[in-house]
Amino acid sequence: MANQGNGNIIQLEDGWNNVIKRGAIDVLERTLDDGFGTSFEPKEYIRIYTTCYDMCTQRSPYNWSRDLYQRHGETIEQYLRNTVLPALQDKTGQGGTILLNELKHRWSNHQIMNKWLKKFFTYLDRYYVKHHSLPTLEQAGLQRFKEEIYQNVKEDATAAIIALVDEEREGGIIDKTLVKSIVELYESMGMGSLDSYTADFETPFLEATRAYYARKREDWITKDSTPDYLIKVEKALNEEKVRVVEYLNPASEPKLRRVVEDEILQKVQMNLLEKEGSGCRVLLANDKSEDLQRMFHLFSRLDSGLQPMANIVESFITEMGNACIDKRQTRLDSGEKDKNDDPEFVKSLIDLHEKYLGVIREIFASHHLFQKALKNSFEEIINNDVGQFSNAELMSTFCDRVLKSGGEKLSEMEVEQSLDRIVQLFSFLTDKDLFAEIYRNQLASVC
Repeated sequence: MANQGNGNIIQLEDGWNNVIKRGAIDVLERTLDDGFGTSFEPKEYIRIYTTCYDMCTQRSPYNWSRDLYQRHGETIEQYLRNTVLPALQDKTGQGGTILLNELKHRWSNHQIMNKWLKKFFTYLDRYYVKHHSLPTLEQAGLQRFKEEIYQNVKEDATAAIIALVDEEREGGIIDKTLVKSIVELYESMGMGSLDSYTADFETPFLEATRAYYARKREDWITKDSTPDYLIKVEKALNEEKVRVVEYLNPASEPKLRRVVEDEILQKVQMNLLEKEGSGCRVLLANDKSEDLQRMFHLFSRLDSGLQPMANIVESFITEMGNACIDKRQTRLDSGEKDKNDDPEFVKSLIDLHEKYLGVIREIFASHHLFQKALKNSFEEIINNDVGQFSNAELMSTFCDRVLKSGGEKLSEMEVEQSLDRIVQLFSFLTDKDLFAEIYRNQLASVC
C-alpha cells in the first residue's frame, strides 16, 4: 500500500505520463511498429507494475483505478485507429494474400500488446474489474480490436480467403498457415463462441462453395461418363474433408459436406444413374465392380440416396432372369420337347442368383435395400412359368437329379452346396405349400 502522506501520492497525470505511457505504452508501440521483439527488463517491469499498483491502492480521492481502466481501453483504441487500421486500408486492393498477411501481423501485434498491458495492470483485473463486474482487460482489448479493426476488414478478409480456397481447389498451392491464422482470428472475435466465425466467414464461404461446385457440376455432367464423374466427386469430398482439418473450424465439416454432396450428387443423381452408355445398368451389365462400389458408397451419403439405385438393380436382375425364361421359351417354340427336366434352365437361374447374391454382399455391403431388390426380382422370375411344367417342378426334378446321380460326379460337399442353392430358389416361390409338397415327394422317391 502506498504511503498516504502527500509527498508520496502519485498524481494521475504524473504516474500515467512519466511512468506508464513513457515506460510501457510508448515502448510497446514503438517496438511493435519497428517489428522487433517486445520484452521488458525485470527491473523496468517491476517499476511499471508497482506504479500501477500504487495508483490503484491509494485512498480516495487519489485512487485512480477507474481512470486507469478507462485509459487502458483508450490507449488500445487510439493505437488501433491511428496506426493499425490505416496500415490495413493501405493493403486493401493490393491482393488477398497481402491483406491477409498484414492482418495476421497486426493481430499478432495486438495479442502482444494485450498481453503486456494485462501484466502491467494486473491489479485492475484482480480487484477493480472483478468488484465492478466489468470486462477483463483481455476481453476489453479484444472488443476494441473487433470494433476498430475486425468490423472494417472482415468482408475483404473473407473474400480473400474464399479466393485462396478456390485457387487451391483448382490445384494451386496456397499458404495454409496464413489462412488458418485468419480463421483463428474469426474464432477469437466470437469472445468464447463461434458466432463471428459462423456469420462473417462460414456462411459466405458455404455460399461461395455452393456456387463453385454448381459450376463444376455443369461442366462435369456434360463431358464425363458416370464413373469419371464419380471419381471427381470422391476426390472433391476427400479434399474438402482435408481442408477442414488443415485450416477450418471442425464445426464446418458437416455443413461443408452437405453443400458439396447436394451440388454434385443430389442434384444430378438420376442423370448419373441413367446416363446413356455409363449409368448404373451399364455398369451392372459389364460387371464394373469398382465403379458400382464407388457409386454405392457416394449415394449412401444422401438421404434416401440408395433407393433409386436399388430400383435399377432390381429391374436389371429381373431383366436378366426374364432373359433366361425367354431363352427356354425360344427352345420350346423351336420344337424342343417340353418335359419336367430342364437342367440348363435351372442352372442358369442358380448361376444368376449366385452371381447377384455375391454382388449384393461384396459391392453393396448386404444393404437391406439391395437384399430386398434381389428378393423382389427373383420372386418375379421364379414365379414366371413357361411351358406345361412350372418352375417349381423343374427345380424339383433338378434337385432329384443331384440327389440320385450327384454322388457319382460331385463330392459330398458339392452336393450339399448344389442343394442349398436350389433350396434358395425354392424360397422365392409364392406358393410355399407347393414347394413343400414337391420337395417332400422328391425326397420320398429317393428313399
